Amino acid sequence: MGRVVITHSTYVEGLITWLKALAADKNIQTITPAVIKRVKGRCPELQLRISTPIKGGYKLVARRGSSVQEVFVITNLDKSALLQSLNLSRPGPGKR
Repeated sequence: MGRVVITHSTYVEGLITWLKALAADKNIQTITPAVIKRVKGRCPELQLRISTPIKGGYKLVARRGSSVQEVFVITNLDKSALLQSLNLSRPGPGKR
């Protein structure tokens, strides 16, 4: 089981719940939410998508409302396996 690094005082609404569920995957070592910004577009429900590969894992982007937040995931999963894990760990009725 991985760990979620809680270092900020503000997160995209609902993000930490999703990340804790994702951290339950045995192939996830560390999840670190990072910079949060305001954007012009609006996203009515929480989305978490894979952005770019980084050394040892991937950068993800979380969006909800007019906020966007970077999330760094250290894992040995490939992109398709991480995407499957993201979909399985998605909280609530919005599961895909």
